[in-house]
Amino acid sequence: MSGPPAGDVTRLLQAWGAGDEGALGKLAPLVYQELRQRARRYMANERSGHTLQTTALVNEVYLRLVDTPQRNWENRRHFFAVCAQLMRRILVDFARSRNYQKRGGGERPLALDEALSVCNECPAEIVIVDEALKNLAAVDTRKSRVVELRFFGGLSVDETAEVMNVSPETVMRDWKLAKVWLLREISGSKHHGA
Repeated sequence: MSGPPAGDVTRLLQAWGAGDEGALGKLAPLVYQELRQRARRYMANERSGHTLQTTALVNEVYLRLVDTPQRNWENRRHFFAVCAQLMRRILVDFARSRNYQKRGGGERPLALDEALSVCNECPAEIVIVDEALKNLAAVDTRKSRVVELRFFGGLSVDETAEVMNVSPETVMRDWKLAKVWLLREISGSKHHGA
């Protein structure tokens, strides 16, 4: 991951977690660009004019971070992993708030690769992936986490490996297996009308 030295970010995260609100002021400019890049990578598949823009997504992440009562940041990786979770929740909440039918209603079956390139016209796909991802987490937490970091967090294979403290090969293996599992889960839920 590029950006400021990890030690600076970790030091400020820990100071903020210990109650030093001034640390947040110093931390924000250090991580803002990286959060924008991650959000931009995720939103790159959205059409222009999408009602949820990159800046809004990052700002919402910040608001939720500030409102988090418990801020026990281990390090920079932990912080960005939490940010990926927040992006997932925000995007799922946004999709649900758009009043789209649960699991896409009577729409055509959804391929995982299509769901992974989310479009503005189909925010129900985010909800479908989120529900399938929750089911995957019950079976294999690590694979679920890989998908969350890559899909919702916009992390590359190498960044995901760094956050999870595993090899890039493990991330790729988990990513491929998770995609197959999720495709089966999504297809099954479509065919059973759940």
